[in-house]
Amino acid sequence: MVEVVTFGEVMMRLATPGFARFAQAPYLELSYGGGEANVAVSLANFGVGAAFVTRLPKNDMADGAIAELRGLGVDTSHIVRGGSRMGLYFLESGASQRASKVIYDRAHSAISEIEVGSVDWPRVFQGARWFHWTGITPALGDEPAAVVEEACIAAKDAGLTVSADLNFRKKLWSRDKARRVMGSLMEYVDICIANEEDAESIFGIKGAEVNTGVIERETYVDVARQLTEQFGFKQVAITLRESFSASRNGWSGMLYQDKQAHFAQHYDITIVDRVGGGDSFAAGLIYAALQGYEAQRMVEWAVAASALKHTITGDYNRVTVEEVENLVKGDASGRVQR
Repeated sequence: MVEVVTFGEVMMRLATPGFARFAQAPYLELSYGGGEANVAVSLANFGVGAAFVTRLPKNDMADGAIAELRGLGVDTSHIVRGGSRMGLYFLESGASQRASKVIYDRAHSAISEIEVGSVDWPRVFQGARWFHWTGITPALGDEPAAVVEEACIAAKDAGLTVSADLNFRKKLWSRDKARRVMGSLMEYVDICIANEEDAESIFGIKGAEVNTGVIERETYVDVARQLTEQFGFKQVAITLRESFSASRNGWSGMLYQDKQAHFAQHYDITIVDRVGGGDSFAAGLIYAALQGYEAQRMVEWAVAASALKHTITGDYNRVTVEEVENLVKGDASGRVQR
């Protein structure tokens, strides 16, 4: 049975092999991914019934994306077919002091042309407990933004918990438009997921400087407090990333609830692939909430799940509940399991 519904864009991912630059890559490796699809796959891996809703064209590449999602345990029965193309993104993985690069090619993608009324949301939400979306989807255009609102209204009418990852993408829209659109959508959101850059870029709530490797806890608590006071969220979750280089990050997180901040343990991670790291955090948080975990364990679980994602190539977090639990309990040795 479906417990969680996510809505957004799944794209073709074309990545250079290893750490090759675009200009030197002899070929590109094809896979699929996208914020809300990544969350659905993570939850399915954890044994949670997850459905992903999107709009995809009727062609072989879209069929491949659907088949992969279905093979990973995601319910794809509510995907709308139409439009002429999937969105693409090209990835060049950075290393050491060279940053990763992402190039989007998603203009006129099928979901960017979705229309209100395309999805039977009351039917989609039957029996579900949770609806999740990210700020990437309304950034795709006015119609996708209207469909997000349509979905949120239906989700609240059905009694679902609604979570949103702010996920500001400056290549998709301006800060002013993001503030207007996202501000109006926040009234439907129970749990807000963000980083300090999202909060500042969209709502003008300034966070701490993260390039120095210093995490200023009280600053993040204040960001969460301001978000809660402005929008009435039940919980605010913030990922805390210290970018020492493209290859090595510090990673933790915070969950703010009832005026109390709960910080997870800190991980020093060597990055294999950081794309989807925030989505794996969101999925871990949703899983923990569905299990009825208290706030401290929720954020510990979400951070552990996302720390593991940084070791997995591709967008999807292909880890199990047991692996996350072992890390939460302190088994970070990386020793061979025999």
